[in-house]
Amino acid sequence: MAHPLHSPAARRSQDTVRAYVDLTKPRLLPLVLFTGIPVFGMAAHGAPSPAFAALVLLGIMFAAASANTLNAYIERDKDALMERTKERPLPAGRIAPRAALVFGLALAAASTALLASVGGAAAASVGVASILFYVFVYTIWLKPRSAWNVVIGGAAGAAAPLMADAAVNGTITAAGLTLFAIVFFWQPPHVWAIALYRKADYEAAGIPMLPSVIGDQPTRRRMLAYTIGLVPVTLAPVALGLLGAVYGAVALGVNAWFVASAVRLLRERDADAARRVFRVSLGYLFALFVAMNLDLLTRL
Repeated sequence: MAHPLHSPAARRSQDTVRAYVDLTKPRLLPLVLFTGIPVFGMAAHGAPSPAFAALVLLGIMFAAASANTLNAYIERDKDALMERTKERPLPAGRIAPRAALVFGLALAAASTALLASVGGAAAASVGVASILFYVFVYTIWLKPRSAWNVVIGGAAGAAAPLMADAAVNGTITAAGLTLFAIVFFWQPPHVWAIALYRKADYEAAGIPMLPSVIGDQPTRRRMLAYTIGLVPVTLAPVALGLLGAVYGAVALGVNAWFVASAVRLLRERDADAARRVFRVSLGYLFALFVAMNLDLLTRL
């Protein structure tokens, strides 16, 4: 006799759950949450309780998951044209579009309710604004029309520190703004690296990414400019007294690493170098936020 968990009905249920989880782009969610965590250690009136922080992070996760799901709903036809996205739940037919829309809206409602009840009206308002900005300003308006979509649209992807800040302080302070700025300015070189080695994919879907509009080498030069520009942005928390020497030393080191990878890309001009910059960009952001948390722990 087959085990109930291995029955066809159980497997179908598991596949359905997995498809809904995939809609939220789960690989991106830990990074979103990670960028909000240091704000709790910078709270104006002392670090909040672990339960409070966990519930705020859950609300932030629901907001990001909602934005990603609604983005997938809107872009399902374009995703079907791109090699790297054609197996996502909607273009692959694993979830009906209407069901995905309802799921995305339900996540938005859950995020708003949770952030409002735990973090207050300011946190809930920032959460709603981040979803609306990502869906309407970035996905619907900017992405299909402008090669600079990621520059402006990056504001939505950098909203986690603002939500956390509003929840713990009741308003947006220097802590939230500096962390927002780091993620905001980090996103263009990170995404443009993908656009370089996935250029044909974006062109097939009719999405005007920078390499296709101004050329590969001008894109690489702008990536280098952004990595250099990130140096003062990432050191701003030290200058403002929010973080100390531990974070400052790591920030200097990983900035040198990121800039060096962008310089190498400018010289090598191939897909492998672009992939390398993409991987370095992830390690760079992870190292910065780990260093923030370590720096804050040394002050306890």
